Amino acid sequence: MKPSKPAAKTAPAKIGATVTGADNMPEIREGQTVALLQELHILTRDGKMNQDSRRKLKQVYHLYQFIEPLLKQVLAEKDSVSLVDHGAGKSYLGFIIYDLFFKALEDKSHIYGIETREELVARSQELAAKFNFPGMSFLPLSVAESTESKLLPEQIDIVTALHACNTATDDAIQFALKKKARHMVLVPCCQAEVASVLKKNKGQSLGKSALTEIWRHPIHTREFGSQITNVLRCLQLEAHGYEVTVTELVGWEHSMKNELIIATYKNLPRKRPAERLKEVLETVGLEEMNKRFFSEETI
Repeated sequence: MKPSKPAAKTAPAKIGATVTGADNMPEIREGQTVALLQELHILTRDGKMNQDSRRKLKQVYHLYQFIEPLLKQVLAEKDSVSLVDHGAGKSYLGFIIYDLFFKALEDKSHIYGIETREELVARSQELAAKFNFPGMSFLPLSVAESTESKLLPEQIDIVTALHACNTATDDAIQFALKKKARHMVLVPCCQAEVASVLKKNKGQSLGKSALTEIWRHPIHTREFGSQITNVLRCLQLEAHGYEVTVTELVGWEHSMKNELIIATYKNLPRKRPAERLKEVLETVGLEEMNKRFFSEETI
């Protein structure tokens, strides 16, 4: 039996440089700033990458493949583009998008990172200053607070929310609707609110329809609650004139929450999805949630 070949090692990066095709670093996109990846702890100080950071970078790049065409669409119609990243955390996504796309723009394009943890906001502000990314701002706000904040412009082109827990995804949708966002990119997470309402109303619902068997058992209540939450979100977006696609976010296999919702405003007919939204809420006993999952008719 032949001995297995050792795994190929990533060549040390050139400190302070940007990656080019000649650097023999196929995992890193061309034009990416090496020092930035080091500050984000995706690359080590000697320019190497471990398995965990390799997976993290793969995930962000995969999502960027969906976002980049949306950025180009906006710029084809206007002279700048704005993006708000809700629940930004350490802002891996925001920094990599800026480094790959916004950095080369000579206009008023801007990325806003929204994050409640002030220490992460402060760190992101330091990094943006260090790498001379003037088109990046970070605000210590919740998603709900950002909807009313005067620190953000009245109109935003693209809204992202990655693994925004529980109702934060719905807050991001409300933010995007208020800001008349052209595009939304959402990866929902921890959808417990609907499941709690299903559980509370279970006694009243059981017996009304055989469909209630879908969420009679507690584990099914949780799973169905998560599923129906995203169904309601999609109907809500369609009821506001958006075209919605739902797909699996490949590359996030370590997480059970890998559903990707992309919505683009197309001014589509609203009546039918609004009727369907109302009907689904009534069918599964969630009428009390019509203020969260609302159509234009119920505003």
